[in-house]
Amino acid sequence: MKQIALIFFGGGLGSVVRFVLGKWVNGLHGLNFPLGTLVVNVVACFLLGLVVGFTDHRQVWSQDTRVFWAVGFCGGFSTFSTFSYETLGLIHQGLSLPAIVYTVVSIVLCLGAVWLGIYLAK
Repeated sequence: MKQIALIFFGGGLGSVVRFVLGKWVNGLHGLNFPLGTLVVNVVACFLLGLVVGFTDHRQVWSQDTRVFWAVGFCGGFSTFSTFSYETLGLIHQGLSLPAIVYTVVSIVLCLGAVWLGIYLAK
């Protein structure tokens, strides 16, 4: 039950931070490109890498801390469903090249962010 509560509160916090950060980043530009979601996903991947590095590799944080941040916060914070919806939106608008760029950049940056987080935590 404790882990469920940790996931619940971490997920709620992550969702609110995702909403605020995404809106803020999107308000900084007038592009027809989902930059806010891209930034949120890269940050979420980096944070997940740090959490995994500090809990699994360095064993600095407890498993409860890992559950709160990795499953709860990062689960609520990351936005793969939004990424998918926005990519389809770009395709439906006839913006195939931006859709491809968004997909490739998201995957490359998010994988790199997880790796960097783990590397820095080690």
